[in-house]
Amino acid sequence: MIAIDWGTSSFRAYRLDAQGGVLESRTSSQGILKVAPGQFPRVLEEQTSGWEGAPIVMSGMVGSRQGWAEAPYVTCPAGFDEIAASLHEVRWGGRSAWIVPGLSCRDAAGVPDVMRGEETQILGCGVEGTVCLPGTHSKWVEVKNGRIERFCTFMTGEVYAVLKQHSILGRMMQDGPPDAGAFADGVRRSGEPGGLLHHLFGVRTRGLMGGLGAAASASHLSGILIGHELRTFEGKSFNLLGVPELAALYQQAAAALGIETRMLDPDSAVRSLHRLGVMLRR
Repeated sequence: MIAIDWGTSSFRAYRLDAQGGVLESRTSSQGILKVAPGQFPRVLEEQTSGWEGAPIVMSGMVGSRQGWAEAPYVTCPAGFDEIAASLHEVRWGGRSAWIVPGLSCRDAAGVPDVMRGEETQILGCGVEGTVCLPGTHSKWVEVKNGRIERFCTFMTGEVYAVLKQHSILGRMMQDGPPDAGAFADGVRRSGEPGGLLHHLFGVRTRGLMGGLGAAASASHLSGILIGHELRTFEGKSFNLLGVPELAALYQQAAAALGIETRMLDPDSAVRSLHRLGVMLRR
């Protein structure tokens, strides 16, 4: 079969054998934001040229309102059975593919939360307990008995980018290598009185008073934001799933807070897509 991870900014394709082993993989920058309306079939055919004749299962933002076709969210708790029952078929030129639906849940106040693509990564790992997927919008997910029970999202990565690029904090920053000391100090600062908004302004004032260098300020800001995110869970151990560089930052922050973590395989989505492909044939 062919497994596709089609996100906002990237496209990844995998040709799998009957047991789910990767025979060949391809990657491009043709994320959904670079695909014009109506051109998704063309891009898919170009990126999988030579792989024709195999069933195709796709996950990620390709199933969003801005993607190929909107695959309605499945309500949590949900596992492979619920997801397989809601796979969304798209057809073109005598061919077809299946899009994995995202998941939704509500917090204690009834406010909805959603994910697309992360569900295939999480279920492919086969772990239980808490899983953190750091990123632009970090996900914290509770898995029980092979099903995603609930999750919540933090805009940590996006807030960091906005503050660095479009706020007065960023005007005092310079690009440079990560500063582990400044990052750890930011994590520590997140536990002091004053709250997040006050802590953020401290990044500026420490720079003004010479207590924080221009190259270290970005690391300090990152530590404050990630520290506040981790403190929400009150020292609970968790699994980390994501890009190794970013996952390593969360691991460092957790270690500074005395929290145990475990790294998971970031390519686990392929296993989920293979299993869903097998379920389609039943």
